[in-house]
Amino acid sequence: MATRTTLTILLTASLLMVAVAAQQPQTPIFRSGTEIVDLYVTATDKNGRLVPNLSQEDFIILDNEEPQDIVLFENEVRPITVVVMLDTSASMTPQLDLLMAGAEQFLIRMLPDDRAKVGAFNDKIQILPAQFIGDRDALIRQLDRLQFGNPTRLYDAVGASIDDLAGVEGRKVVLVFTDGEDTQHAIGWRDVLDKARAAEVMIYTIGLEMDYFNGIRQVRSSPDKRLKTFAEETGGGYFELKDSDELGPTFTRVAQELHSQYVVGFAPSIRDGKVHELDVRVTQEGTTARARRSYVAPQDQGQ
Repeated sequence: MATRTTLTILLTASLLMVAVAAQQPQTPIFRSGTEIVDLYVTATDKNGRLVPNLSQEDFIILDNEEPQDIVLFENEVRPITVVVMLDTSASMTPQLDLLMAGAEQFLIRMLPDDRAKVGAFNDKIQILPAQFIGDRDALIRQLDRLQFGNPTRLYDAVGASIDDLAGVEGRKVVLVFTDGEDTQHAIGWRDVLDKARAAEVMIYTIGLEMDYFNGIRQVRSSPDKRLKTFAEETGGGYFELKDSDELGPTFTRVAQELHSQYVVGFAPSIRDGKVHELDVRVTQEGTTARARRSYVAPQDQGQ
């Protein structure tokens, strides 16, 4: 459970790392068609602090439990393309100002090469603007155009965000915030994970527990249990907050993680076009690696 005090410590510890890394040149990641499977890895210590200065030798990649040779290693800031998708259903009404302020904290921390859209979901799904842009002020203004309604189409919203990232090169991210469970959807949560896996999209999720009046009585919301699944399976992070917690530090933490990730890659030895399990580990004691847990292997022609 993330708390205000914990997040403040984490942000202070990682700020220098991000500032230094942002000044490094952004050389392109080497890819040869689909030969190289690249993984974006967040490394943290036992207290949740980001761990800088790991080397290639500190990482182990297992593909279906088989060790793989690491042929790509980068420890530089890489641009992101992100959809920031916010729950604006009726239960969020008491917290909307705080939510928009939190999202603004994420947007103002975008780096010059980052691109983003903002979106909202309720009984409708809205994503603005039409094209991904890097203008932080323009994106913040788009927050005022987001609409409100009811119920909560959480799964559809994440799926639509993934679809919007189709054709984008490089790191693709969905950052979704909600205070409740999915109450209406056209696609299921498994379909969302299949989309994310096929498109190589990382999902970050923030869930908020809160009390609100539903028109009849006071009720307690509970974040959808699939939020954690989306994050864990795609290599993103999951943060669960109370309504007494500040939202800004969590949105800031997500921005700092995204600008502090390692890139490790391997050339898959088995090219069967099937879903493979992935496991990324760090040999440094007390350090944990977080990355996507599966990928679709490339397939040779004729197979």
